[in-house]
Amino acid sequence: MQNLRASRDTPGHLPPSRRVPVLWPWVLVAAAWAVLVLAVLSHQTFLLDHHYLLQASGLPWLAALEIFLLCWQVMTVAMMLPSSMPMVHLVVFAGRRQARPVAVPLAFLAGYAVIWTAFAAGAFLGDTLVHRLVALWPWLAVHSWLIGAVTFAVAGLFQFSPWKERCLDMCRTPLGFFLHYYRKGVGTAWQLGLRHGGFCLGCCWALMLVMFGVGVGNLAGMAALTGAMVIEKTVPGGKRLSLVIGIILLLLGILWLAHPVWLHRAGI
Repeated sequence: MQNLRASRDTPGHLPPSRRVPVLWPWVLVAAAWAVLVLAVLSHQTFLLDHHYLLQASGLPWLAALEIFLLCWQVMTVAMMLPSSMPMVHLVVFAGRRQARPVAVPLAFLAGYAVIWTAFAAGAFLGDTLVHRLVALWPWLAVHSWLIGAVTFAVAGLFQFSPWKERCLDMCRTPLGFFLHYYRKGVGTAWQLGLRHGGFCLGCCWALMLVMFGVGVGNLAGMAALTGAMVIEKTVPGGKRLSLVIGIILLLLGILWLAHPVWLHRAGI
């Protein structure tokens, strides 16, 4: 914490290490979106398509999981990192005053990525179980559209939960979070990434579950959810958007329940 207080030694000025803008995380985000756009335009999104990997690829389950998790890192950078940029900037600035300025933010991002990779692994496993349940339960095979309706309903209801509110509050106050949990060192940066990733997951897992169910080939859906998470977590007054998103998701769940063909035609 002494490093941060040192910035107050010269009133109205930042130390030289903090005057240099943080650009490379945005380069990562731009590169991730470029990869996703190129994959969609070239019809190569099958490596992120869990339905394809599980049913049509012919790969062993473990190999399909490994490929999916590897490609998921692009999703994490493209969709989740923009909403966590305020925290990333703080970690980069703090790392510049330490002996290993590059290793500190990389350790933070690695811890953050581990949390979202664990979520992706859980979602892939859950999807595997759903596929097997559909294969074993003829009634559910006939009414498989219920799975999408339930997904929207769960995600919509979560937007009104105290858990969502608490995690969103932690994500919307990055400076307070940083001052409370930050310690010098690469190992503690890793732990900070895990902790911040945990709150980020607690805030956004339901929206990413919707993305997982809708399909990663839907660029409009990915962009809309990314924008929603950025507004929720970084824009003044953005917290109110959570309720709007919850209502929209519940309405989509009802629409899917009433007439799933409409949503299929819309590419959802």
